Amino acid sequence: MNADRTFLTAGVRAMFLSTLSFSLANVFVKQVSHLPAMEVVFFRCLLATIFCLIGLYHAGADWKGSNRTFLLLRGIFGTLALALFFITVQNIPLASAMTIQYLSPIFTTIIAIFVLKEGVRPVQWLFYAIAFSGVLLIERFDPRISWFFLLIGIISAFGSGVAYNLVRSLKGKEHPLTIVLHFQLVGVLVGFVSLFFDFKMPTGWDWLWLFLIGVFSQLGQIFLTNALQKEAVAGVAIVNYTGLIYAVTIGWIIFGEVQNISSLAGMFFVVLGVFLSVLYSHRQRAIEKIETTVG
Repeated sequence: MNADRTFLTAGVRAMFLSTLSFSLANVFVKQVSHLPAMEVVFFRCLLATIFCLIGLYHAGADWKGSNRTFLLLRGIFGTLALALFFITVQNIPLASAMTIQYLSPIFTTIIAIFVLKEGVRPVQWLFYAIAFSGVLLIERFDPRISWFFLLIGIISAFGSGVAYNLVRSLKGKEHPLTIVLHFQLVGVLVGFVSLFFDFKMPTGWDWLWLFLIGVFSQLGQIFLTNALQKEAVAGVAIVNYTGLIYAVTIGWIIFGEVQNISSLAGMFFVVLGVFLSVLYSHRQRAIEKIETTVG
């Protein structure tokens, strides 16, 4: 009974922590904008691979996994999304890059309808629209964003949507760290190859920023995998929108980015959309559980 009354379920809490971790990692990615994006991917995934192997060793889990096709596809789409997102972060304003990335929950939900057969009720689309309208309020027209980088960002969001559904499809079939590891291995391989074509030696603080990118990205991946394996995709993907609030807050404190009334209004709508979506998903789970028990 207590679990049914818990508003913030384990999956939702994990997604909130995932979003916060990724937001912090993005700040450090911005700090190394002078380094090639694929080089950052390489160092990020290399550190994450080490963390995963250590975790798998202590957990006594198989690092190879048994669903290797799905694991490989998860790694490919995850790496594609990551590399393209880093490119947008390094070439357009951070808030704009993150805003474009918030299209991923929409792609996630649409893909889940066909791949995972997870239905989305009309009222849930309304909640997504409320949250997305908040994103639009915060994201003002910026001449620094070209159509090229806008397209890159959209493709990145689509890749994330595919990766999220692949993670969900592996629920109960693989250890969470095994799923994360295969993503990192693909990133290391692709990133290493890129070093032969475009490499710039990190200096000074770059090494610390790269290390922190690896740490917070790994935390974000672990929390994300746990969230998607505990809840339906539509129930937790919308929580990604809260990352915009983190970005606005961190941007104000670190980079002195002052927000206007429209930005504050947008933050309100993002929070409102997230709150209503989580509340509705929790209510539906409670009703379905009662109906199953009665039946």
